[in-house]
This record gives sequence, structure tokens and C-alpha cells, in this order.
Amino acid sequence: MLNLIRNENMKIYRRLTTWVMIALLVSLVGAASYLMYHDSPQANKVDWRQSQTERIQMLEESKTHMPEEAARFDSQIQLAKEYLAKDISPERSAVWESVSFMSSLVAVITVFTVVVAADAMSGEFSSGTIKLLLIRPVSRSKIVLSKYIAAFQFTIVMLLILFASALAINFALYGTGGMSPTLLDLNHAGAIVEKNIIIEMLTSYGYKCVELIMIVTLAFMISTLFRSNSLAIGISLCIMFLGNTISMLMSRYEWSKYLLFSNMDLTRYIHNQPLVEGMTLTFSIMVLAAYFLVFNLLTWTVFRRRDVM
Repeated sequence: MLNLIRNENMKIYRRLTTWVMIALLVSLVGAASYLMYHDSPQANKVDWRQSQTERIQMLEESKTHMPEEAARFDSQIQLAKEYLAKDISPERSAVWESVSFMSSLVAVITVFTVVVAADAMSGEFSSGTIKLLLIRPVSRSKIVLSKYIAAFQFTIVMLLILFASALAINFALYGTGGMSPTLLDLNHAGAIVEKNIIIEMLTSYGYKCVELIMIVTLAFMISTLFRSNSLAIGISLCIMFLGNTISMLMSRYEWSKYLLFSNMDLTRYIHNQPLVEGMTLTFSIMVLAAYFLVFNLLTWTVFRRRDVM
């Protein structure tokens, strides 16, 4: 089994496209981090107190132009004044805040993962190498499992690269002055509280990992159902891009909470913003677990019974 997994990993990492994906991901992290740093008070050598004072003035002006958003602006003004009152720089957690923001690039990893997972099985059929796999003295179940594990390992590697590169690049930009783990923020009730940005960041990355597991499983199932790798990749990407849009459009209906993509983004629960009212983190995990079992059952059943001659 270990040899099968090693063989699948070799197939993934010997491809030039894999290394292009990795280079592109690191480049995106570097570009996004630099753009964020470029607009920061540290880069412009602006005193953080002056920056907060100017921000309060800007929010006051915005409140007069958009009175319907007055409550939100008042909360932000209150937060800025609290930083000044406690003489705490909001940039002291800049490194961790930037690393946390980079979790948005998981969407890029998702695309890369879909390409790898969707090609895992259909690519063997397209190239005709599936017969070479099946003549080996191993069961079809082990072949499927080894490919699934390799695709999942690729996902974890990409996540680690994203996190490590974001941390290294932002540490180089901000230095040790942006490494404080605590900052002031507004809770769901609008009160100002101190929170640990590292815990929230790791929670966000953890939830994104669950989303990636589901995407890998879905793409892998489609890869097994279709012999053409281009068709499998195309369908997987289409479902991935349209899934969230359809879930948003259908969110007005109660039954939409049972849709896969309505439950995929678990980070909504960090901010207490479920897609459909009444949804909970436990409910979404149960729905995702049900889809996970169905996808794997279809994958194993179809591949074990498929005629490859």
C-alpha cells in the first residue's frame, strides 16, 4: 500500500505543472502580502496614532454620507478610539492578520486540487495506463485508496506551503513588531474585546481544510465516473465555481440548507453568519459527513465494477 501511495506521489511531483502551481501560489502570496504592506502605516512611516485619528475622521465623514450604515461606522469609530485610549498599536498583530487574510488564497489551492484530483483516475483511462495498474497483484480498492490519499496529501502540502510562505514573507516585511497574538476587535454584540488572532487564524485554516477535503472527494468521484480527464476536470471546476453561486441564489428556501455548497464554508460560523437561518456548525458537519460517505461509496462501487477492456 505504501508503495502505491509513493508511486502516486511521484506521478504528481514529477510533473512540471505541479511545480508551476507551487511557484504561482508563492508568487500570489508574495504579491498580496506586499500590496497589504505597501498601504500600511509601517511602510509609509506614519505614526499609528495619526493613522487612527485620520481613520476616525474618515469614518465620521462616511457616516454623514451613508446614514443607513451609521451603526457600523459607530462601531468602527469606537474601536479606533479604544486603541488610542489604551495606547495600543493596531499594527502590533500585522503579521498574523496578514497570514490570516492569506487563507482567502485557499480558493487558488482548491482549483489546483481539483485539477490533480480530477485527473487522478480519469488520466489513467485517457492514457491507457489503467491496465498496467490492474495487472498488479493488488486490489482495486487499494488502487483507489492510494490515489485518494495522494491527492489529499497534495492538498495538505499546498496548505502548508501557503501558510509557511505567508508567515515568512510577512515576518520579513513587518519584523518582530507585528508578532503580537492579541488585538482588539468587536464581538457579535458590538462590544470591544481582546481576541487571540492566532487561534482564530488556525480555526479559519482548519475550516478551509474541511472544505478542501470535500472538494478533493467530489473531484475524485467525478474522475472515477468519467474516463476523459479533460471532461472530469471541466465538470469538477464547473461544479466548484457554480456551486456557491447556486447555494446563494437558493438560500431563500429552507431546503437549500441541505445542499453541499451551503455547508461547505464553515468559516461563516466564526462570524456567526450562516447562509440559511437556523443552520449550525454541527448541522453542517453532519451534512458534509453524509455527502462524504456518498461520494466515496460511489467512487469505490463504480471503479470496482467498471470494465476497463
